[in-house]
Amino acid sequence: MIAITPVRTLDAMVTVPGSKSLTQRALIAAALAEGSSRLLGPLASDDTRYTMAALRAMGGDCDDRDPDCWQVQGTGGRIEEPAGDLFLGNNGTATRFLTSVAALGHGRFRITGSERMAERPILPLMEALRGWQVHIASDAGTGCPPLTIQANGLAGGRTVLPEGKSSQYLSSLLLVAPYAAAPAELEVRGEILSKPYVEMTLAVMADFGIRVEAAPALNFFRIPQGRYRGRTYAIEGDASGASYFWAAAAVTGGRVVVTNVPVPSLQGDARLLPYLARMGCSIEQTESGIAVTGPEVLEGIELDMGDMPDVAPTLAVVAAFAEGTTIINNIAHLRIKECDRLSAVVSELRRLGAEVEEEPTRMIIHGRKGGANLHGATIATYDDHRMAMSFAVAGLRIPRVNIAGEECVAKSFPDFWERFGRMAESGQDD
Repeated sequence: MIAITPVRTLDAMVTVPGSKSLTQRALIAAALAEGSSRLLGPLASDDTRYTMAALRAMGGDCDDRDPDCWQVQGTGGRIEEPAGDLFLGNNGTATRFLTSVAALGHGRFRITGSERMAERPILPLMEALRGWQVHIASDAGTGCPPLTIQANGLAGGRTVLPEGKSSQYLSSLLLVAPYAAAPAELEVRGEILSKPYVEMTLAVMADFGIRVEAAPALNFFRIPQGRYRGRTYAIEGDASGASYFWAAAAVTGGRVVVTNVPVPSLQGDARLLPYLARMGCSIEQTESGIAVTGPEVLEGIELDMGDMPDVAPTLAVVAAFAEGTTIINNIAHLRIKECDRLSAVVSELRRLGAEVEEEPTRMIIHGRKGGANLHGATIATYDDHRMAMSFAVAGLRIPRVNIAGEECVAKSFPDFWERFGRMAESGQDD
């Protein structure tokens, strides 16, 4: 358990680790590429270690001895049958991406994970892969991992993804489609959520040499046959990780500069900034990076966070300190994250004394100026890194906030507490 010390204000400059989303996409493109790649500024975390270990088990050559520059020797799309199961913990991105990578191989591939991963759905991806003649089954018949794939490559041609509620299904299919035996076409049905992550995938593919023809609505794609080309690829600082430091400025009325999230960014989570501006924050692009300065009074807003679910908990915590009601819409997909993140955020905000309503697809937070109705509590994190980091922000303003299970941040931001602590040192203790 870690205790958060309140501060009067903040004036800090922070550098965040590389983007988890970009690191995982770049790792897969580099591993499938012809030639070698250098990944600059990658994220070393539990999630990326699972991804790298699985790629190695399938014949990839990934050297991460230099933490600032990983060397990846591409296989040209040749995927070897692993000696054992591919265990991916609770890494949803890797589980979905590497399911499709395994389908490129020949032989038996079994993908497993944590107890929670066995509850996270993957059936729509399975159905789309079957359209490319992949033999894949959910071992328990639940449409969730563990999965067994009797792989013989991708046939290509046309397939349908029956729903787009997780952008990871779509990104998974796109990343491997150039290696199909015939040019691939992909139709997506239903509402497509988290579109910025799909745009990120297309951008990474283009950077590694494959340009996809995409419909403007991102519901239909033509993917040419080809091979990624090895290259040097610089990874942006993680916008999701930056969100906690920007939120810290918002709730304390202080100023925090994040030095390494670019403008414009490939990451949809950087779109949190306009919402903070609507709540009253000042946003400035400086020579040092993106600066957020919190207002004297935060204001409640209504917004749609369907495209940026990972920072919805961050904004929910900020909203508890705002004057008035904040309504966060279109976030049902938070329920299939590392935990049922919608219910978890509501429960822990209530534990702090906030008045919050939970509905199937949204949460409603009735804030008080400066969090006047809030009090200290020990926050349960549900083994979810984003719960730990977002609720740490509340402790900068409220005395006696403790975060239980704080080690879960290793999933995406291993040295979060050190960086958060250094930022807090710029303030003054109450």
